[in-house]
Amino acid sequence: MTLLQKPPSSCAMMEEVCLNSEPVFDEGDEYDIEGDSITVEHYDETSETQPKKEPPLPTVGLEFDSFDGAYDFYNLYGKEQGFGIRVSNSWFRSKRKERYRAKLSCSSAGFKKKSEANHPRPETRTGCPAMIVIRLVDSKRWRIVEVELEHNHPVSPLIKRFYKSHKKMILAAKKAQLPSEPVTEVHTIKLYRTAVTDSDCNEYTNANDGERLNPVDLSKHLDLKEGDAHAVYNYFCRMKLTDPNFFYLMDFDDEGQLMNVFWADSRSRAAYGYFCDTVAIDTSCLANKFEIPLISFIGMNHHGQSVLLGCGFLGHESAEYFVWIFRAWLTCMLSRPPQVIITDQCKPLQNAVSEVFPGARHCYCLWYIMQRIPEKLGGLKGYETIKTQMNKAVYESLKIAEFETSWADMIKRHNLGDNRWLQTLFEDRQRWVPVYLKDTFFAGMIPVGENDGLTAFFDGYIHKHTSFKEFVDKYDLALHRKHLKEGMADLESRASSFELKTKCNFELQLSKMYTKAMFMKFQSEVEGMYCCFNTKQVSVNGPIITYMVKERVEVEGKEKVVRCYEVLYETTQVDIRCICSLFNFKGYLCRHALTVLNYNGVEEIPSRYILPRWSKDFKCRYIGDDGSGDVDVYNNSFPVNWHNNLYKHAIPLVEEGALSQQHYEVVLEELQGLLNKFSVLEDM
Repeated sequence: MTLLQKPPSSCAMMEEVCLNSEPVFDEGDEYDIEGDSITVEHYDETSETQPKKEPPLPTVGLEFDSFDGAYDFYNLYGKEQGFGIRVSNSWFRSKRKERYRAKLSCSSAGFKKKSEANHPRPETRTGCPAMIVIRLVDSKRWRIVEVELEHNHPVSPLIKRFYKSHKKMILAAKKAQLPSEPVTEVHTIKLYRTAVTDSDCNEYTNANDGERLNPVDLSKHLDLKEGDAHAVYNYFCRMKLTDPNFFYLMDFDDEGQLMNVFWADSRSRAAYGYFCDTVAIDTSCLANKFEIPLISFIGMNHHGQSVLLGCGFLGHESAEYFVWIFRAWLTCMLSRPPQVIITDQCKPLQNAVSEVFPGARHCYCLWYIMQRIPEKLGGLKGYETIKTQMNKAVYESLKIAEFETSWADMIKRHNLGDNRWLQTLFEDRQRWVPVYLKDTFFAGMIPVGENDGLTAFFDGYIHKHTSFKEFVDKYDLALHRKHLKEGMADLESRASSFELKTKCNFELQLSKMYTKAMFMKFQSEVEGMYCCFNTKQVSVNGPIITYMVKERVEVEGKEKVVRCYEVLYETTQVDIRCICSLFNFKGYLCRHALTVLNYNGVEEIPSRYILPRWSKDFKCRYIGDDGSGDVDVYNNSFPVNWHNNLYKHAIPLVEEGALSQQHYEVVLEELQGLLNKFSVLEDM
């Protein structure tokens, strides 16, 4: 089997690796694996002999002559490390039934299906993430395109266990040799590797730094198939004709290869004018190795719905490429950065955000991190206890000291001091653990409760193997349905009154102001006041009074426990702050703060705690800032600014016209009158 990369000929080096094991055993025997002797021979243009080397690690960019070659290579690697492998997924072209992609996983990957037998076999798998993904390129070679080296269970060549994949390897060697000869396992690997290294490691491989070879990325441009480029470009041309405020940028290298793409339509640009406080950058398609390297910029509208603020395709997961697409987005939004940026935990992303958005608060998405617990820790002894203790430390800690004590106890109790993933999480704790983020306003864009969920903007419209062309076709449909959902929510919020569930004046006050979705979230806090009791004043410092509020909280859907929440109340300005910091996380006051206001005889929520961004008429009475307010609209050099300004002022008209049949007919008649005036002007 041959591993090929594409280095300059002057830098290429071929390594021939020969692995010979001791004589093996009959098929029916129990197997103990003895140590193998390893011989490595090197060939280059200047020397015939080189020192012996260990066989190479699986590395993104290595290529093989055949599928079997790739399988044997990973199987050999597994045998040296002490784990078996299997083909966990294969993808075939339907017409020719030709395999074009495969995933080779550790034999402990996934979990077995539950058996209904009286005495089912015990579970031996751990959901291990270790794997490689290989893909057919140029219809003749197989290339490693994704690597995960880290296991979630102990791995050691000293473990005396024989795996099925190793058995196949030995039986193949046995069949190929003469009966009179001792059966010897022989494997030769010819390996071509460039001496040039890439400084930008792919952080999504999650391999330990000490175990990772410098990956040689053979393609730092978009992997477009036939028809993809035309589909994307034709879509941009069509949008530019129908939407003059449509914005797009395409990034090409010196050879004309398309590296990155960014675009945003007029609705996305207008939405950012309203909802520019907090932006999430969704790179889940990159982390999950989707065929389209989609990156999306997401905001939160006045209904608590996600809204698209632009998106693009990324040719390579490096800081340099992230910087390009972030600058393209910032240019599109007239150089107005958000206050808060939320991303996945990734070093290139962190570097790019700090370069392009130096003044923004950069945080990691808590939900993405907690979703990786089964993958990262699933094979450890006492996994369920570890998971429970980690959830408790993250979600229930009200003070920094509580979190750090609970985390340290978890690490010590389960002997997790050497777990690199947990080490990294703790080092970055100020970017993702809620107790460190209480002074940051998130507009409800990060889930801070254990039962909170998160749904990707394009969820249900794309899957792992959606092509560029398919995505372009579905993109308009996705946006149309999202805009329709927002329009229906606007109509429902403005055309109906809301059912009140208590006699509290706070509930009545916000029922007249907020959209239905946001009012219902606030309403649950008003109802939660009835779970709060024994409000006590514990200290006074000038005008600032500290209260302790007790609440009965349901734990795991069953048991109720009592928790204490500290609330600070400033009497002169009627400022209030709870230690749970729900207002900064979600954008409305918590039940504990409402309880203290009620305790002090305050009948209405202070205006500073009623956010205009949740108002049902927010878009009608607030003209989003696009940064062009001081532009001379009579200057012929600013046609785009004319469009922006007219678009902003037209939105309230559309909102009013959609309220009723009578409003609709009035607005339509006036618009038609305007168009008739333009026709008269053109005829003069």
